[in-house]
Amino acid sequence: MVSTQQKVLACVDGSQSAASVVDYATWIAAAVDVPLQLLHTIDQAKTPALSDLSGSIGLGSQQELLDELTQVEAQRSKLLMRQGKMILDAAKARVEATSSVQVSCRQRHGSLAENLIDLEDETRVLVLGIRGESHADGQAGVGHKIESVLRSLRRPMLVVNQAFQPPKSILLAYDGSEAAEKALQMVVSSPLLKSLHCHVVFAGAKAASIAPLEKARSVLAGASVATTLHHISDDIAGCIATLQHEYDVDLTVMGAFSHGRLRDFLWGSVTGKVLENTAKPLLLLR
Repeated sequence: MVSTQQKVLACVDGSQSAASVVDYATWIAAAVDVPLQLLHTIDQAKTPALSDLSGSIGLGSQQELLDELTQVEAQRSKLLMRQGKMILDAAKARVEATSSVQVSCRQRHGSLAENLIDLEDETRVLVLGIRGESHADGQAGVGHKIESVLRSLRRPMLVVNQAFQPPKSILLAYDGSEAAEKALQMVVSSPLLKSLHCHVVFAGAKAASIAPLEKARSVLAGASVATTLHHISDDIAGCIATLQHEYDVDLTVMGAFSHGRLRDFLWGSVTGKVLENTAKPLLLLR
């Protein structure tokens, strides 16, 4: 019988961020008391070498070469699976060395986005790195898979861009919208977030910020969440980075479908602006 219990799902590969993904996923699984599943995907569609060559070589005269290529491709597939198994084993050992979280491993073929959509019903929170192994040499920028994943799934997603640090404070992007309200409610109800100091930030006209910020303060105070309110109007990227640095914020939280200047900044061009400009992990709540 297939288990339908929701899990924290951590996407691991051979990238530099894999260890941080495992650590953040372990932290979440322990906090919300759910199992953790480590996922490795093999996307051979990225390198369809055999199918491309078959058309140009000619099946009749080059059958021997095609047979050899088939064997090479089969061997390559076995090696990729073996490599993935080693990555999963190392990640599982890292979880077990630092926690008592129930952890399992899963390896699947196909694109990352396709697999995550398929596993969405089993997923409570998704954790993935800002860059995959195909961007292993990069120290900046965003992996090309991130945007398709973020736009495809409707589960909370944590995008990791730094070594793990136990969060002590969060920055909540709040504009009073329905999505922002959901994010606010999650902050006050989640065992993961409610014990952390919450910096609430509103972007826009000063006069428009008063009512939403006071509402957020009231809701958070009702849940005994320590709160600091902020208003920003210009240079949103710079202001958020300044707030993160000045108040030592460990995590940025927002509803993914809010509408406003923060939404435009954080989600409208999410990979191009937020993830490239923020130095802290980003938790998107949907």
